[in-house]
Amino acid sequence: MRTLLVMCAAAVAACRTLAAAPTAGQPDFHGQAVELVAKMELEEKVLQLCFDAPAIERLDVPKYNWWNECLHGVARAGLATVFPQAIGMAAAFDRELMHRVGETISDEARAKYNDFSARGQRNIYQGLTFWTPNINIFRDPRWGRGMETYGEDPYLTGELATGFIKGLQGDDPNYFKTVATAKHFVVHSGPEQGRHSFDARTSPRDFYETYTPHFRKAIEQGGVWSIMCAYNRYEGEACCGSPFLDDLLRNKWGFRGYIVSDCGAIEDVYHRKAHELVKTAAEASVLGIRGGTDLCCGNAYEELLSAVRDGLIEEREVDRSVVRLMEARLRLGLHAPQGTPYDGISLDVVDSPKHRTLSLETARKSMVLLRNEGQLPLDRKIRRIAVIGPNADSPEMQLGNYNGFPSYVVTALEGIRRKFPRAEVVYAPGCALADGMPLF
Repeated sequence: MRTLLVMCAAAVAACRTLAAAPTAGQPDFHGQAVELVAKMELEEKVLQLCFDAPAIERLDVPKYNWWNECLHGVARAGLATVFPQAIGMAAAFDRELMHRVGETISDEARAKYNDFSARGQRNIYQGLTFWTPNINIFRDPRWGRGMETYGEDPYLTGELATGFIKGLQGDDPNYFKTVATAKHFVVHSGPEQGRHSFDARTSPRDFYETYTPHFRKAIEQGGVWSIMCAYNRYEGEACCGSPFLDDLLRNKWGFRGYIVSDCGAIEDVYHRKAHELVKTAAEASVLGIRGGTDLCCGNAYEELLSAVRDGLIEEREVDRSVVRLMEARLRLGLHAPQGTPYDGISLDVVDSPKHRTLSLETARKSMVLLRNEGQLPLDRKIRRIAVIGPNADSPEMQLGNYNGFPSYVVTALEGIRRKFPRAEVVYAPGCALADGMPLF
């Protein structure tokens, strides 16, 4: 039986190797990445594993910052079409709509990147690797950020994430339009205050039926090229340093891309107030690399230089991660002198009438009326309306988080006044918002 299982595993691995091999006429991005990394010095390799990777001018490798966001529109980079927050889009229960939203966002992402790179700007929120979508299963309200997710159901989450990822990454046979990142792997849904030290423990059934099927679908059906590992531990092991989780992603599910840490997650591995699984940044970095985490959002991986020199890890292990990152950059066409099919996308598409129309359609489909006992729709003859709530006249609250900035915003109060121009609309905050962090 064991021999048969080994033979089956070998057959599966062989099929994946054949599937990964470039067909005639397609670039061999993996081979190009291997050749490029072979020309790098150790220090150059180590710095490429940090999210704000410096240029290697002698090899014509430009500077690249891996951190970008597009949860419901291109975020933190000025004007953009802003879609409903993720939990709202999920309420539409529409796979095809999510795909169209992803396509629209990636068009604007490419337009912004084309403009930034033409001006030599390669900083945070200016690249093509997006740390989106958040596919955590939202079952604990103490996390406080459930609006970033598609809710509590793994089937719905997987279906919507797959459509969104395909829209973001595009359908060109050679080049990605952007790279999507499914996050946070895995079982990252507990209280926000304890996320840096929490050790998640589940039954095997709950792990495979609740917390992982949507990640598997994002890989096998969505072709996602990046996974972000979570802050917490799972069954005692750091999610950003677990050989078990890496084996699950790559060997069991066929994931071919790269894994990026959540920001500061490698530091959590050795910090006294977090996991403290090891004592030093160098040891934590070794654990991260060997656990499959290729890219560090933080500074810990800078210690890999001394870790290699001190014999804690071999240089070839570092090479493996650098190759994965360089392959992703090549697949995006970031080093392609001949250009990509997406180079002609201009800033004209950003916040265009067509994109605003899709945002409106998405907003309408996202609305959920829980109960109507005859009050709605409001009679247009109503003479006096009271609008009460501290966020009713707040433009900022319309944007959600991880957001871009639309050309105009209509608050709830303004919208009601527009719909009832002849009525007296009075407004009161009703209560004040709490200052600082929410209480748990």
